[in-house]
Amino acid sequence: MAVYPILYVLLTPFGVGYIKALIFSQIICITFSFVSNKYLVFKTKGNVKKEYPKFFAFYGIYFLINLLCLPVMVEILNMNPMIAQTLFSIAIVASSYFWHNLITFKSPSGELK
Repeated sequence: MAVYPILYVLLTPFGVGYIKALIFSQIICITFSFVSNKYLVFKTKGNVKKEYPKFFAFYGIYFLINLLCLPVMVEILNMNPMIAQTLFSIAIVASSYFWHNLITFKSPSGELK
């Protein structure tokens, strides 16, 4: 959750807007999240070709929703981009475990982790 605020603070002085900071942060976060979830949380072996598309589908959908919501939160609701994105990130974190447990990294036997 710290990547967006850090990139926002570092890139804004160079004319990079809050949406571009969001795009850059998502590239970093999705990659880090896949690796950490796969190897540290769910501890799966192999299956990258099956797991990554499911993993990316979750974050891809959230990213598109995020691209729509962030400008509304910033431009219409007058929220600070860092606060708005942090609130949005909380929703992602809260729901991602369930998606990944039930779909992305589901064990072949179907048992939950």
